Amino acid sequence: MKTRYLTPQNIKKMQADFPRPRQKLDLTRSALLILDMQDFFLDADSHAYIPSAQDILPRLDALSKRYANLGLPLVWTRHLNTDVDAANMSRWWRDIINTAHPLSGISSKLDLSYGEFIEKAQYDAFYETNLEAYLREHDVEQVIVSGVMTHLCCETTARSAFVRGFEVFFLIDGTAAYNEDFHRATLRNLGYGFANLLLCADVLKL
Repeated sequence: MKTRYLTPQNIKKMQADFPRPRQKLDLTRSALLILDMQDFFLDADSHAYIPSAQDILPRLDALSKRYANLGLPLVWTRHLNTDVDAANMSRWWRDIINTAHPLSGISSKLDLSYGEFIEKAQYDAFYETNLEAYLREHDVEQVIVSGVMTHLCCETTARSAFVRGFEVFFLIDGTAAYNEDFHRATLRNLGYGFANLLLCADVLKL
């Protein structure tokens, strides 16, 4: 079931229900990862529409502009598949997003004038991409994970960043899933063993 669950009341409750950060975010050592904010997930006519993605759009736009203003590393990912690289993606889901798909682009509601753009073919944004090389080149030690979906690409990328030695910060109100159950399950698991849970406002006030 799909619901629009990222209400102020729910966000406040999730912040209280999950552990506070173990590590301190230092923007000068960080990169902001904004995953797959494509029309495929944001268009209400798409079967993959995520209702709560509408709620994170303005927050992610504010964060991306802050990183742009500070000249800090910002990465946008775009999920695209071909028949060759889709592997389990095409067997698990009923379709794949390719470059010809009319909803494959990143939302025009976001300011895309700054940042590194990476195309990925699997949930993990590190898998067979130049993401890690880009982060190392820019002396990044911490990553902030945002975008969609909380429980798929965002969670997988957060875990992958952790095992690569990055300190991971995961945005409670800057990621979105189909419903609150999926969202909370990810926060519970990541907060226990992989990531520091933050609000977008925690980052913006630094």
